Amino acid sequence: MALLEATNVQKIYTTRFGGNRVQALSRVSFSVEQGEYVAIMGESGSGKTTLLNILAALDRPTGGQVLLGGKSLSGVKEKELAAFRRNNLGFVFQDFNLLDTFTLKDNIFLPLVLGGKAYGEMEKRLQPIAGRLNILEILEKYPYEVSGGQKQRAAVARALITSPRLVLADEPTGALDSKAADGLLDIFHDINEDGQTILMVTHSVRAASRAGRVMFIKDGEVFHQIYRGNSTSEQLYQKISDTLTLLAMGGNR
Repeated sequence: MALLEATNVQKIYTTRFGGNRVQALSRVSFSVEQGEYVAIMGESGSGKTTLLNILAALDRPTGGQVLLGGKSLSGVKEKELAAFRRNNLGFVFQDFNLLDTFTLKDNIFLPLVLGGKAYGEMEKRLQPIAGRLNILEILEKYPYEVSGGQKQRAAVARALITSPRLVLADEPTGALDSKAADGLLDIFHDINEDGQTILMVTHSVRAASRAGRVMFIKDGEVFHQIYRGNSTSEQLYQKISDTLTLLAMGGNR
């Protein structure tokens, strides 16, 4: 059984006074297997951020359903959603979403604190993750005292510390320079090799070329998918570029 399954997902927004209806998603269906690393691409306005919000249980679909581990997200009660997200999902955002008044360590601990974990358990979980992400020596620093790359590593640590079933990343390299972006993509590759399932929305061809599968969204639908197979990152980069060119020209599959 797939870890994540979206079936005929639709999202229609109605303007404030009920005048216009905007269809952001139309019959989106796909699945993600345990251990997959999937990138989602598409032009601005294609619906990829709307899709990510629905997969993250931050928004409800107008139609269709999303299953995570066989459980329908629509079936999770509103008051249980925060705990459901905390227990099942890890989030990595473009702008880090770290609290400046908390040290990096306290930022990383936050989902565990909200989940009522004991301090000893939090420390036990932190050490191997922080060591792997090379942030042990900066844990007591505040976000404004470290670089963008270090902030994003702390954000990844926060996402991983709950042992999530799925990591959702929204433009994770968008605010990083090329060196920090490459470092982050290396981390994603390594944790995926260890079995972590990752779903990443990105505009970056370079970032997407590190994934195992790239899914393209156009006009609220799945337009095309590319599987890595035996392709190198360079070969996948070229295939992605060709598909994006086709998208920009309004072409068909």
